[in-house]
Amino acid sequence: MKALIGVLLIPLALLMACAESSALIKQTGTSTRNGVFEEVARGGPVPQGFADLYITASFKTHHPGAYSATDPHGTPGYQLQLNVDGQAVVLSGELQPENLSLKEPADPEAGAGIRYRFRKVLRLTAGTHRISVSLPADDIAIAKDVRVEAGKENRLVLEPVYGRVMEKKRPSSNKTTGFRKGISRIMMNFNGRHL
Repeated sequence: MKALIGVLLIPLALLMACAESSALIKQTGTSTRNGVFEEVARGGPVPQGFADLYITASFKTHHPGAYSATDPHGTPGYQLQLNVDGQAVVLSGELQPENLSLKEPADPEAGAGIRYRFRKVLRLTAGTHRISVSLPADDIAIAKDVRVEAGKENRLVLEPVYGRVMEKKRPSSNKTTGFRKGISRIMMNFNGRHL
């Protein structure tokens, strides 16, 4: 009986996690407030009581059309959504073809694909803010609270965690990751520490 309950709970937990992720993606792409932040150019003096938040991300995806004609991976339609305290902005990345040779046996970015670089500078009041980030094409989202300090350059770096690649040689608990399997989650690094 316990085994049957366990078998039934696993799909239910997965379904709930997918529903939470979809709700966060929808919330991240929708503005419910204005005036939380202002997009600014790099540099320049920061007014008293405000802080600049430098957001950067570098992701690699497969070439367009690798899995379907409507897949946004490898195209300008692959976008990053950002939401700070209810104000949303969509970031379009600079993209370029990239073919990295294998540097080490488990390099997740080795091979031919498309590199995306996302950059944005936001000016907002100093203090704690709720930041949500999503990649709708990969159906993933993350939300964290960060405390930006007045007059400083606060840096938020978004790092990809690529999907697992199954090894064909023999069964093993050590599975490598690779960009061709998509991004499985995003990690936030704020001012040099993981959140």
